[in-house]
Amino acid sequence: MSENKQARTAKGVVVSNGMDKSIVVRVDRYVKHPKYKKFVRKSTKIMAHDENNECNVGDTVTVVESRPISKHKSWKLVRIDERAAR
Repeated sequence: MSENKQARTAKGVVVSNGMDKSIVVRVDRYVKHPKYKKFVRKSTKIMAHDENNECNVGDTVTVVESRPISKHKSWKLVRIDERAAR
């Protein structure tokens, strides 16, 4: 029973890159309100490992779940999908 388990991936926008080799990524999702049935945007902030310090604030990135790297960091940068307009 060997199942191929894929690691979770997430797309989001970099909101902070002030740390060394770390970025904070905001991942947005839309959920329907249980009573009013309106779609509401909810966001989650993920701390990810950026080995080469190549991300800037505003970049759209893809991150993948990995083993824990530090207390708050358990995601790694896969690629930069879109650079922020300067």
